[in-house]
Amino acid sequence: MTTIDTSDVFLSHLKVSPTLKKDNFTVQLELQDLSPELEEVARTELRELPEIVKPAIDELRALLKEDEEMTCPHQNDAWLVRFLRPTKFYPESAYKLIKNYYAFKLKHNDIYKDLKPSNEQNVFDHNVLYVLPRRDHKGRRILVLELGKNWKHKKVCLDEVFKGAVLFLEAAMMEPSSQVAGAQVIFDMDGLSLQQAWQFTPTFAKRIVDWLQDSIPLRVKGIHVVNQPTIFNMVFALFKPLLREKLRNRIFFHSTDRDSLHKYLNPECLPEHYKGTLDVSLVTGPEWLSILKQYDSEYEAIGQYGYKTKPKK
Repeated sequence: MTTIDTSDVFLSHLKVSPTLKKDNFTVQLELQDLSPELEEVARTELRELPEIVKPAIDELRALLKEDEEMTCPHQNDAWLVRFLRPTKFYPESAYKLIKNYYAFKLKHNDIYKDLKPSNEQNVFDHNVLYVLPRRDHKGRRILVLELGKNWKHKKVCLDEVFKGAVLFLEAAMMEPSSQVAGAQVIFDMDGLSLQQAWQFTPTFAKRIVDWLQDSIPLRVKGIHVVNQPTIFNMVFALFKPLLREKLRNRIFFHSTDRDSLHKYLNPECLPEHYKGTLDVSLVTGPEWLSILKQYDSEYEAIGQYGYKTKPKK
């Protein structure tokens, strides 16, 4: 492990960001400023212009200061921008997103209580979810969840998988590049069994959809289902009625058709088993954990804020 200096994006005492070397490739949370390409995306897609950004930050901060029901780090500009970017710097929309974000956490306190990487070693050890080392051609992070034959559902429950996904997305929220470019998700359902399919309940489906549609400040640009057997239709039937058009239009079913997958994710960012040409070995769950657990204090700081009681309508 080595470390690099970072800007003041942290809510905790952290001053450095851990890194891991993999095949001469540095794995880390990317906290540096936007590339020129993503600066242009921010300008054209997110209205990130000097004359808009400063007033939006000030107005959002004022809205949060007036809200007596929740606590949040409104003094931290970088934190405010995490919510302004996905809402295109409309302060009222960012304020609503923050309220949804904290209301969801309170509603699912059993999931979020003491949630930090070092408390979730089991899901990382079983390697059912991980982030690919290279971003896609538009700068998006790619999260992979293997919920078929590689998922030992009696050893790793779906709540643990959900917690792992939350930890990864909270980490991505810290990255300026991910705030602007967003993320892609691959669900690899190869070998999904009937026993595994029964683990998916209507309650779990509603939690996932509520989270993705209303409660995370990250632009999920595509959800790609690959290697799905026929039984997956039973699982997806739980989710489909809950999906609004925007998210429904970002779900793509590829089965074993890699050409179909490559229309959305370029081969250079994909491993060989997706007929990709990725030039770096996959970063395993345990390796990601070795990085993320060094952010424990940051996750603890994030968890200090929010609603303490159910907010008024």
